[in-house]
Amino acid sequence: MNARRRTYSMRSRRASVESTRARIRDAAEALFYERWYDDVTIADIADGAGVSGQTVLNHFGGKEQLFLAVIEKAAGEIRSRRAQSQPGDIGAAVETIVDDYEITGDAVIRLLALEERLPVVRPAMATGRVLHREWVDAMFATPEATPELMVATDVYTWKLLRRDQGLTRYETVASMRRLVDGVLAVPRPAHDTRRRTA
Repeated sequence: MNARRRTYSMRSRRASVESTRARIRDAAEALFYERWYDDVTIADIADGAGVSGQTVLNHFGGKEQLFLAVIEKAAGEIRSRRAQSQPGDIGAAVETIVDDYEITGDAVIRLLALEERLPVVRPAMATGRVLHREWVDAMFATPEATPELMVATDVYTWKLLRRDQGLTRYETVASMRRLVDGVLAVPRPAHDTRRRTA
């Protein structure tokens, strides 16, 4: 086999491996978004990806490692979706966060319920909190109101409105916008440098 043919064969093999890996991760992502973590099995992921369970294990090592790969991909997608709104455009920011929760909200709520019990879930939730704070700071640029704005735009707030109260997406956007507007309308005292008490 000449060098050119060998190089092509190696590239073709690498592309096939990457394609299989992406299929497995995408199948796992779909299942983790739809089900509780405990209810997702390697066999389910393999079926969804059209591969064997052993192939899943060969590529990722196990369910926990695959979950972490899904979380890494999801974090990038969340950043990308949330970056679509411009800082200072409050209406667009609220629409963006609700649209993100329409995709991720139910899965995040399930993961939050497992956070204390499953160590593998904790880093993902910690990353989510950091991402949310960064987004709030960037969109509203009102650091003294960041804690309240985080609550007004939190996934639990979305759940209470969208799932528990049965509001439509449009109504949820309107409700969250009123919450954000209410927070921003309250005058803030000068920054208090004293240590907060619990």
